[in-house]
Amino acid sequence: MDNDHMAYANPVAAFFDFDETLLEVESGRLGIQWLRDRRLLPYGYILKILAANFFYQHRLLSDERMVRILLTFYKHKRLAEFQNGSADFYDAYLKPHLAPAIVARVRAHKAKGHVLVLISGSVRYLLEPVVKDLGFDHLLCTDLEVNPDGRLTGKASGPVCVDKNKKKLTLELAQKIGLDLAKSYAYGNHHSDLPLLQSVGYPHAVAPNRILEKIARQRSWPILSYR
Repeated sequence: MDNDHMAYANPVAAFFDFDETLLEVESGRLGIQWLRDRRLLPYGYILKILAANFFYQHRLLSDERMVRILLTFYKHKRLAEFQNGSADFYDAYLKPHLAPAIVARVRAHKAKGHVLVLISGSVRYLLEPVVKDLGFDHLLCTDLEVNPDGRLTGKASGPVCVDKNKKKLTLELAQKIGLDLAKSYAYGNHHSDLPLLQSVGYPHAVAPNRILEKIARQRSWPILSYR
């Protein structure tokens, strides 16, 4: 699946954001629904997320801060509890919401021998089944920090993979495996994906929000729909 030191004969890559790009909806909402269906979501956490989302929608919270608030759910829990159900969660909750037109893009890039990279602020255990199912070569995402006793801290280990951190991780991967970013592609839906989109020669806006749509039209970037 993923080998950060693998060298490729074809140096062209295609980077795909996940939430509201390859997936038509926010995976976090589906994750919360999954937890609620199993009565695993504390009432206090629900209230915290509702409050945080209000501020986020009004641009009073950054993407990174929002992710860090979401990650507090994992504090004192064990990663294996979530890894064990990740494949079932993907099949039942995520896969039905994959965007057909963007999945077709993934397959077209794969047919051309391009290096496929899934890049997302979501956590690794949620995305690994996506990588396996669609044949991505690399996964750049948010990792969960684990205590020496094996329990999660509720914090990220390393950078939260959003905004400028997406560009940082992209550049690091490109250097490790010899990618030609000027010949590469990227797909994103939100203006927070701009650092990623500006890192490649062929950026694409997917069902973009208002800010990204305006920028994409100004720069003559292709604008894609989910279907």
